[in-house]
Amino acid sequence: MKFIEHFFEGMLWNSRFFVLFAVIFSMLGGMALFIVASVDIWDVVVNVVNTYIQHLHPENFHEVIVGGLIGAIDLYLMAIVMFIFGFGLYELFISEIDQAKKAGASRILEIHSLDELKDKLAKVIVMVLIVNFFQRVLHTGYSGALEMLYFSGSILALSLGLYFLHKGGNH
Repeated sequence: MKFIEHFFEGMLWNSRFFVLFAVIFSMLGGMALFIVASVDIWDVVVNVVNTYIQHLHPENFHEVIVGGLIGAIDLYLMAIVMFIFGFGLYELFISEIDQAKKAGASRILEIHSLDELKDKLAKVIVMVLIVNFFQRVLHTGYSGALEMLYFSGSILALSLGLYFLHKGGNH
C-alpha cells in the first residue's frame, strides 16, 4: 500500500510540470505582442516622417499618430501581463528563478503566492483597460454638454479607481 501511495504522490507532484505549457506559451505570446507593438510604432514613425517630408498635413493626422501610439502602449502592457503571468506560474509551480536572484533583478517578477500573482496581474490589466479606454475616447465625437459630462465623469471614476488600486498596495 505504501508503494501505491508513493507512486501516486510522485505522479501527482510531477504533474505540476504541465504548467510549463502555460509558461512557454505566455512567454511566446508576450514576445509576439512586443514585436507587433514595435512594428506598430515603427509604422507611426514612418508615417510621421513621410508626412513631413511630403509637406502633407492631413486633417486627422494627430489623432492617427496618438491613436497608433496609444494602441502600441496597450499591446506592450498586454505583453507585460503575459510575462508576469508566465514568470509567476513558473515561480509558484516549478522553481524560483535563480538567475534573477543572482543578478539582483527587480522584484516585480518575484511571486510568492497566487494572491500576489493575481494582484500584480490585476494592476496591469486595469492599466490596459484605462489605456484602451483613452484610445477609444480619442475617436469619439461629442455633440453636447451631457456627453462631455459623461466623459469627465468617466475620467473621475478611472482616477478614483487608480487611487484606490494604488492605496491598497504594499508601498
